[in-house]
Amino acid sequence: MQSRSIRLMMAVGFCLFVSGAAFAQAPKAAAASNAAKPKYDPRDFTGYWEGPPPGERPAEDARPAFTPAGAEAMKKRMPIYISKSPKDANLVNPGCRNSTCSNDPIHACNPIGFPRLVWEENEPIEFTYTKGRILQLFQWGRTLRELWTDGRKLPSGKDLDLLGPGWFGISVARWEGNTLVVETTGFDERAWPDQYGHPLSFDAKITERYTRVGPDTIDATMTIDDPKNYTGPWPYRVKTATPLVRHFQRMADEDMNFYGWKGMFSGIAEGMCAPMNEANDFTKRIRDRAIFGDK
Repeated sequence: MQSRSIRLMMAVGFCLFVSGAAFAQAPKAAAASNAAKPKYDPRDFTGYWEGPPPGERPAEDARPAFTPAGAEAMKKRMPIYISKSPKDANLVNPGCRNSTCSNDPIHACNPIGFPRLVWEENEPIEFTYTKGRILQLFQWGRTLRELWTDGRKLPSGKDLDLLGPGWFGISVARWEGNTLVVETTGFDERAWPDQYGHPLSFDAKITERYTRVGPDTIDATMTIDDPKNYTGPWPYRVKTATPLVRHFQRMADEDMNFYGWKGMFSGIAEGMCAPMNEANDFTKRIRDRAIFGDK
């Protein structure tokens, strides 16, 4: 009887020892698991980001058909890149293959504007926060875009008319959960929203949704609503495995460091087209090489 009691006590003690050891290891395993997961604030986009490479530029698969006004506007544009689909069978626009015959406004030292700079190019973008605003800073053109987060409404009607058109439009932003929703209107109708020369009306509305899905990735979508030029909403598509989502990747520190000068505007050459430097020279040295490559 005594021997049986001793064995029972030894078994209970062993179980308590094993469970105690396991309990002690659990916090360590949890801590190790948490340490393996990089922490980030999903509402903090601060830093330098870059879109997909040129080979993954926007496609036109989702573009709705032109309205009569949109088709008429398109006839006056001569893009280097011309893309047609069955819905454009009656569209007469031959396009051209060099900057001398194209009337793309960027070939005459005009701003590239929005949405083209954000959604077509893979130029660096820096997000920075100030009171009531999130700023997007761009190396190309040494310019910025203001996303107003102070609660103001997107202007329309007479208010929009008084503010007038702009190359980057007027943008207001708000948070929906951890997604930054940006609405933009007030576009300069001379600007091209993409390399295909599509029209964009003054009071069109563009809605972007930015979601930080990891420490180094922001996923974004964009929809164009322009009933003047298109027969329905235009969800922008890109040539990736997730065509409705554009992936912005965080840039490494060394990619933004130039001989000890770090930052968006510290490159070895300014990405600006200055008429003083002659538009043709800029086109030959930078624009045509970016489009057609070195020859």
